[in-house]
Amino acid sequence: MGKATFAKPGELTAVYVRLAPEDIAYLKFIFESYETVGFLRTIDPRAATLVVFLVPDFADVGHRILEAVSREIEIVRIDPPADLGDDWLVMAVADDPV
Repeated sequence: MGKATFAKPGELTAVYVRLAPEDIAYLKFIFESYETVGFLRTIDPRAATLVVFLVPDFADVGHRILEAVSREIEIVRIDPPADLGDDWLVMAVADDPV
C-alpha cells in the first residue's frame, strides 16, 4: 500500500475571498464534498472573509470550483487582509508562502 503524503502549510495555495455571511456554509459544504481539493478557514465571520486553501495537486480543480460557485453566489477575491486573525494554519501559510 502506498504511503500517504500531506501538503505542508507553505505548499497550500491560499485564495482569499469575501462573500455574504449566509453563503459561508454553502461554500464550505461544496469544498468538503470534494474532500482532497481544499478546505476553508474563516478569517472574519462578520465580514465573511475566508481563505480557501487548495492542495497543490488539485489547485486547478479548486479554482474551477470557485469559478463555478461564483456563478451561483457572489464571491469576491481579495488580497490577504492585514489582520489574519488567530488561526494557526492561516498564520503558518502566510509566514511560509510557496
